[in-house]
Amino acid sequence: MLDDTDRRLLRQLLAEPSLGTSDLAERAGLTTATCWRRLEKLQAAGVITARQAVIDWRALGYAVEVSLRFTLDKTEPRAFDEFLEAARQVPEVIGIETFLGRVDVRLNVIARDMAQYQEIYRRRILTLPHIADIEALMLIATIKDSAGLPL
Repeated sequence: MLDDTDRRLLRQLLAEPSLGTSDLAERAGLTTATCWRRLEKLQAAGVITARQAVIDWRALGYAVEVSLRFTLDKTEPRAFDEFLEAARQVPEVIGIETFLGRVDVRLNVIARDMAQYQEIYRRRILTLPHIADIEALMLIATIKDSAGLPL
């Protein structure tokens, strides 16, 4: 599906997503027109889905990040849908993932400090529907956080 030119273009895009088409073309060794056509092709194929800003929550004063793993009470047929709908409404939830296995859902929650986290946990997390079990993992350090692929 991807040729060497596409891979080279994607490597440059991953390295610096904010580049304009002409700068990206120059770095990838392409003409601007060719670069634009390739980007359009990759977007149409669903390879490139968006260009987005990555925000460092810690720089904005959020010092606490907790990964909460939930097992849901699956005796209710709509447990997943109702839980996910309610979790989307919690502003401090920055990530929601579902799994197959012992853990059903993981929420990533941020807070400015432990006092705020405790308030969020008590008032917003524990009130989510259909919780059978919760496990909390507090983030200590991020060793690798890369959206890059081995292209």
